[in-house]
Amino acid sequence: MARLTVSAVDLGAESGRVARVDFNGTTMELSVVRRFPNQPHQPDGRARWDVGFLWSEFCAGLKELGDSATVTSVGVDTFGVDYGLFDAQGELVEDPLTYREAGRSEAFDRVVKFLNSEQLYQQTGTQVAPINSIFALAADQQLRPEVLADASYFLMLADVFHHKLSGSTVTESTLASTSGIFNVSRGEWAHGLIDQLSLPRHIFPEVVGPGTKLGRVIGDLASGGLSRTEVIMPAAHDTASAVVSIPNVDENCMFISSGTWSLVGVVMPRPVVSDATFKFNFTNEGGYPDNFRLLRNLMGLWMIQECRRCWLEEGDTKGYEELMNLGAGEPALRSLVDPSNNVFLAPGDMPGRIKDFCRLAGYPVPETQAQIVRTIIDSLAMSYRLAAEDLAHASGRKIQSIRVVGGGINNTLLQQVTADATGIPVVTGAAEATVLGNAAVQLIALGELSGIEEAWKVMAASVSERTYLPRNAEQYDQA
Repeated sequence: MARLTVSAVDLGAESGRVARVDFNGTTMELSVVRRFPNQPHQPDGRARWDVGFLWSEFCAGLKELGDSATVTSVGVDTFGVDYGLFDAQGELVEDPLTYREAGRSEAFDRVVKFLNSEQLYQQTGTQVAPINSIFALAADQQLRPEVLADASYFLMLADVFHHKLSGSTVTESTLASTSGIFNVSRGEWAHGLIDQLSLPRHIFPEVVGPGTKLGRVIGDLASGGLSRTEVIMPAAHDTASAVVSIPNVDENCMFISSGTWSLVGVVMPRPVVSDATFKFNFTNEGGYPDNFRLLRNLMGLWMIQECRRCWLEEGDTKGYEELMNLGAGEPALRSLVDPSNNVFLAPGDMPGRIKDFCRLAGYPVPETQAQIVRTIIDSLAMSYRLAAEDLAHASGRKIQSIRVVGGGINNTLLQQVTADATGIPVVTGAAEATVLGNAAVQLIALGELSGIEEAWKVMAASVSERTYLPRNAEQYDQA
């Protein structure tokens, strides 16, 4: 078979990449053409994603790729919940607000008081969390109703860029399922909830599934190796793409998509909306093909990232690997924090917050970088253990293996401590899992792969795995 090239664009909450994926019929070979930071800006005092900057980086990477190869297709995946509003001319009204923007938390309290969490959950099947799109929309409806009234439609973040690539005005189902205003069981916007919150129905666009062809690349990009490039919806939520990359996910497997956030869950044939899943604060998100991810959205490496940012500002230039080596030298379980506590959500003095939490909880206060790092790692691993126990109860499944993908696989300390804390073997897969999953859906849509099972064979042949066996599990059992 002739070599075929597709491009997978993956935007995370800390950085993005334009990747080239070459498929030879047996394996996928991945190379990153361009990496770039993704940092919010505050043109009006509110934290927003800089779409102009991100689009310029997307274009630079795609043009560089198009200069060296004929690109058959391109698709974009991003994190969930964030969105952009468009006017009647198809232009962004403003840069999208970030999920860490304070207005969502204020709207969260008001909406939950008005509707209560259980009602929200029953109408959507989505974890009720302050970061959800519904609370940003509710904040605008209260404080800036004219912005929503004047908007023609809104698109989830990946589809803001699909719009720029192809002119499309649809949004993708796995992303819509993260919004908190989409009924995952019925596969449509939660119209009753939209009406209860007095949101304008007209802004909610058509929702389409992964693998949808959106047309060819338009505008200045459509030249050279990009002149006939098709824009194809991947599983546009990055976690959905990441899970596509895990070969043979079975009913006894728990996945962790590990990055700034940790998405911890199991793959189910249908949504599970029950008293147990509500109690355990599980969300149901759309997957590919025609499945659902029952999961808990947990803090991931954000706390480490923010600590390092603070230490860099103080002039300490240690990298992540050096910090992890320091943490590995500390005794386990000296102190713990609750990573899901909202005090750790926003940027700021993360080391100070960790110390304050331990002080109030009665734990020894971690003073050194090594102690702080070890506290974070142990706390994350214990939160994974609790998620595994709750998932087993809510789904009726026995968790016998943990499959980890994403950039977090490079944190070997976290993977070993996860195995120790859960007592379950941990197998790591692709670091660039979202890119591979993104590309696989494109290849299926193009007819180059027959379906998910053939895609799994290709990805198994393309990725090296590593297994971490539990050690010291008794100490974590006692904890």
